[in-house]
Amino acid sequence: MASAAEQLASNLNFKAFAKADELKKRIWFTLGALVVYRLGTYIPLPGIDPVALQQAFDQAQSGLIGLFNVFAGGAVGRMAIFALGIMPYISASIIIQLLTTVVPKLDALKKEGEQGRKQINQYTRYGTVILATVQAYGISVGLESAGGIVTDPGWFFRFTSVLTLVGGTMFLMWLGEQITSRGVGNGISLIIFAGIIAELPAAVAGMLELGRQGALSTPIILLVILMAVTVIAFIVFVERAQRRLLIQYPRRQVGNRMFQGDSSHLPLKLNTSGVIPPIFASSLLLVPATLTSFSQSSGGGIVGTIQALLGHGQPLYMLVYASLIIFFSFFYTAIVFNPADTADNLKKHGGYIPGIRPGERTAQYIDYVLTRITVLGAAYLVIICLIPEFLISATAVPFYFGGTSLLIVVSVTMDTVAQVQGHLLAHQYEGLVKKAKLKGKRR
Repeated sequence: MASAAEQLASNLNFKAFAKADELKKRIWFTLGALVVYRLGTYIPLPGIDPVALQQAFDQAQSGLIGLFNVFAGGAVGRMAIFALGIMPYISASIIIQLLTTVVPKLDALKKEGEQGRKQINQYTRYGTVILATVQAYGISVGLESAGGIVTDPGWFFRFTSVLTLVGGTMFLMWLGEQITSRGVGNGISLIIFAGIIAELPAAVAGMLELGRQGALSTPIILLVILMAVTVIAFIVFVERAQRRLLIQYPRRQVGNRMFQGDSSHLPLKLNTSGVIPPIFASSLLLVPATLTSFSQSSGGGIVGTIQALLGHGQPLYMLVYASLIIFFSFFYTAIVFNPADTADNLKKHGGYIPGIRPGERTAQYIDYVLTRITVLGAAYLVIICLIPEFLISATAVPFYFGGTSLLIVVSVTMDTVAQVQGHLLAHQYEGLVKKAKLKGKRR
């Protein structure tokens, strides 16, 4: 049964959207920021030979570097100023969140509210600078060792490359924060979303071209398309799934009046962690691949072994990827949802779960239910992210728009649409309040 909010949202039309001036400003700001991001992916690093770079990238994109290029919106293949993308910021967020659970000072900051959150965000920015500097230096050294890509190798090229790449990452981090505060949707997720969507037409065109040349058969192309449609439908179904815990409130007496006890529910999403685990897992897997993809020793040695093991469809890649997704599913769920705090809030407001004693027993029951649905959520993420990888690897389709990309695109789209509906609902409520005030003045 649809909720009241869903019923109200179904009545929204283009007329209501046309009157929502604040929402239109936010949408235009978001689109403008994403256009700026896309323009930055076409500005190359200084001192790079584009022809030699393209040849080296064509040889290196068979591994994770191809997936990284999709996440970066093609900036890696062009070695643009946004080649590092937003991944250093995501990696820094992972590290800070892990440290929050083990460092008492960071844990205390987390509990201080808005001021503590700002301080933790500042630490995340510092960590982003450090990680981006290390990755940018590794890329600059790798470009020099590849031979022919850098027109004038040396410390000046390394300095300018590190400065440019780190500046590009910090600009994207700032741009994402501006989208979150002044636009619509989560800025960081939308930047990744824009990069994936931008590479989709080229990926589809490349696959169809292989079919025209006879390299791919028509049944395989139809299988890939069917897989994409099925995965999208499955993602939408699971992302809307909830486990609702019945909450009962006792009867209350206010003055001489007795109010009947109400009943409500506590919704627990099947996938509480959302799209965060695949993004975190991908960012950690892409760090070593980024530093080794353009290395001169890619044909053998330790670097070559790492690249071979972390290739698409390789057992070690699948195992590490699945393990990281499962770990971050439980870890992020534990961060964003605290059963003890939820049980205390229910107890303070007089709410209880029928058959469960309020307080500690309620927290234990919520934790028990949350753990069970998190197991299902983690399994769902692993299936979504790995099944397309197996199929693409088995059919030898050079198409990197796999399960992780589909999950990010569908989840970000649903979240953005929900926020747009929220702004429209708020606008409608404001209009009703203004009409009520006008009627009151006339009376």
